[in-house]
Amino acid sequence: MTILADWQIERDIKIEPFAPQQKRPGVISYGVTSYGYDVRLGRKFKVFTNARCAIVDPKNFDPQSFIDIEADSCLIPPNSFALAETVEYFEIPRDILCICVGKSTYARIGIIVNVTPLEPEWRGKITIEISNTTPLPARVYANEGIAQIIFLRADQVCRVSYADKAGKYQNQAGLTLPFVPGSSQLPERG
Repeated sequence: MTILADWQIERDIKIEPFAPQQKRPGVISYGVTSYGYDVRLGRKFKVFTNARCAIVDPKNFDPQSFIDIEADSCLIPPNSFALAETVEYFEIPRDILCICVGKSTYARIGIIVNVTPLEPEWRGKITIEISNTTPLPARVYANEGIAQIIFLRADQVCRVSYADKAGKYQNQAGLTLPFVPGSSQLPERG
């Protein structure tokens, strides 16, 4: 297994819009890196709230557990959690597995991005899971970097891809809540 370099990412991975450079004054960096791609947050956020005393259950998720926000930034309450979508749309090739990791700028202030995979032949915008581990409110910014995607090329092509098994989050157009097929709940897309 190998890690894709910047030129391979630009050549082999469909990312729209693609940002060929990373540094921008006054902005948390985004775009292609030496061995990854820094994604941006979109403007739609779902912030956890306990106002309705809902139970968090992936098999029977209550969408009222979140407050919807559409803005250029979002305050995440202390010791809380939010979901957001990426600006970028991805199409992952059949021989590539991706891992999403948080950026150090946010990690240094207690913001953690959950590590998640993007499987071979997955397509869509990424739903980013963001935790505020601090006892203070924390701000995250739309249209700025939040996480890095690392692209790993396999030595062999997989037998069954995410597209082959009709993965439940395939072709998500944006922020998508959790769901388990066969449960009474249908996915909500933001």
